[in-house]
Formats: sequence, C-alpha cells, structure tokens
Amino acid sequence: MATKTNKVFVSFALRDIKLRDQLLEQLNKEETGFSFVDMPVKQSWEPAWKEECRDKVTGCDGVIALITKNVVRADGQLWEIRCAYEGRMPVLLLHGDAEKLPSKLPDPVGDREIDAWSWPTISAFLNRL
Repeated sequence: MATKTNKVFVSFALRDIKLRDQLLEQLNKEETGFSFVDMPVKQSWEPAWKEECRDKVTGCDGVIALITKNVVRADGQLWEIRCAYEGRMPVLLLHGDAEKLPSKLPDPVGDREIDAWSWPTISAFLNRL
C-alpha cells in the first residue's frame, strides 16, 4: 500500500450477497469518503481470477470481511481474506448476522477476533486507514 486510494475491499461469501448489499447501503449513507469494491463473481478455481482478485484487494487501503457460517465453504472469500493478510493490510472481520458461527473457522480467519457489526466499529476502522 504505497499511496492512499480511499478504497476499501468488501469480502463476503456469495450466499451473503444480501448482507453485502446492506453493508454497502449503510456505508454509502454515512458518506465515509471511501469507495467500496468487491469481487461479485467468485471463481476461486481460476488462476486468472485469483490474480485479478489479489490485485484488486491489495490495491485498496483495507478490507472489511463479512463473516457468517457460510465462510466455511466460501473458497473465494477465503482467498480474498488470505490476499489481504499476505499483503499486510488492515482487515476488519465483521460478524455478518445473528447466527452462531461454527466453533472452528477455516484459515485465514481461524481464531482471529470477529467484531460485532456496528457503525462505531466500522467508523473506527475506516478512521485508522
């Protein structure tokens, strides 16, 4: 991250696209000064997709990842998060819904702290970017 882009990557499991839409609605309503990008098509088995994804993720100032029970089978989302951590980017893991998360989450999420979805949490993260 050489220069500030005012872009934040939003990572989500494809099954959680409605949660992504809710998050974007909230972020746009708050007029954060950031633009938000994602990879709506998840083709994690394609090397070209993986490279495009890595470039898109690391071209942002940080990553907000919506974590739900669906992350367990979300290879594309896990790749997005892995790219962020490998790029040493700021990452905010948000609990995406009220459902209980599995006791064991896959790497790269693993035992990392997952924050409750709240505007103060998101705002504090954005202010640190």
